[in-house]
Amino acid sequence: MAEGEVLRKAKLAKEAGDKLSSISRQIKDKALLAMADSLLKRKRETLRANAKDIKFAQDKGLSPALIDRLTLNEKRISAISEGLKEVANLDDPVGEVISGWKRPNGLQIYKVRVPLGVIGIIYESRPNVTVDAASLCLKAGNSVLLRGGKEAINSNIALVKIISEAAYNNGIPQGAIQLIETTERSAAQEMMRLNDYIDVLIPRGGAGLIKAVMREATVPVIETGVGNCHTYVDKDADLEKAEEIVFNAKCQRPGVCNAMETLLVHKDVASAFLPKMFKRLKKAKVEIRGCEKTLKILPRVKKATLDDWATEYLSLILAVKIVKSLKEAITHIKRYSSKHSEAIITENYPNAKRFTEEIDSAAVYVNASTRFTDGGEFGLGAEIGISTQKLHARGPMGLQELTSTKYVIWGEGQVRG
Repeated sequence: MAEGEVLRKAKLAKEAGDKLSSISRQIKDKALLAMADSLLKRKRETLRANAKDIKFAQDKGLSPALIDRLTLNEKRISAISEGLKEVANLDDPVGEVISGWKRPNGLQIYKVRVPLGVIGIIYESRPNVTVDAASLCLKAGNSVLLRGGKEAINSNIALVKIISEAAYNNGIPQGAIQLIETTERSAAQEMMRLNDYIDVLIPRGGAGLIKAVMREATVPVIETGVGNCHTYVDKDADLEKAEEIVFNAKCQRPGVCNAMETLLVHKDVASAFLPKMFKRLKKAKVEIRGCEKTLKILPRVKKATLDDWATEYLSLILAVKIVKSLKEAITHIKRYSSKHSEAIITENYPNAKRFTEEIDSAAVYVNASTRFTDGGEFGLGAEIGISTQKLHARGPMGLQELTSTKYVIWGEGQVRG
């Protein structure tokens, strides 16, 4: 590792952050729109860099799902560019007066949103995170220190070069967007301990990465989630609706954290639902691992182990369990869930209401795919991650979650007696 890179860039981010906190919305929005345009104009640079990363991943034998997470194409670059425009159109949270009141002694007290400062992000092989994170941090008045995975290093370098040049040419302070280019693990470890320069650290990736950051960091951490997501097909489900939702939740993009990993089916509808569902999933090359009751209906599938109920596959593998009641489904989810996203498919309102009340995950759905747990889909423009903890932020983290608050007090000479 080039000694000093992390500290040097963290200092630059800190200096830029002090200036960025008071930059006007007009400047920030102008920069975000310039970043969006530049991504489209210079997409060939990004695609050439991304091709190197894809070849590295293929040579390394990464799974198709992980390579899909890494891959950029013209459509995805256009989507990233549109995400920047959406962030520009969002209200600026900085300076928002959340509440205010007057005390009997005449003091006027206001609770106001302020930037967090410098946000460090340690993430894996999704280059779109580079742009999403930078855009949200800038709009919320924060500078950002990015440390992506080695699989996407060429893509990340190209993306940061493009967006930072556009940002700096349009009024954003130099140094506000920093990428750690060394891929050595020691760089991430150094970031975890830079309390003097990094205000908040956000890990975004697999269970191993998140646990390591939570264990080793002295910088405050917002924990983002491993996605062991469940869908429960209730006895009162519309089975045609359930089939579409289950297929989407598993197959639309299996390598992401909001994809379904376990399917729970009520015993009263299992015989009618599972054979047809299995046929469709098999055609999509999904491997089913079922409980003993599932094997009686689908004898050709693999038998699930205890580990399967707790696994985030991030691939075309699905654990299936038949349950005797809503209560058993809820008990199973409470035991194995990573508290990311869960769904119930039912036309029974009391059952749906009970599910939403008793399941304590960041996102709980009724008759919809878990794939919607996403900042863009929630209307947040983009997201910096999906928090599964309860302190400060939970669920998709948008602009408001990247701010803190302070109290501003106006007086007329009051002193405390």
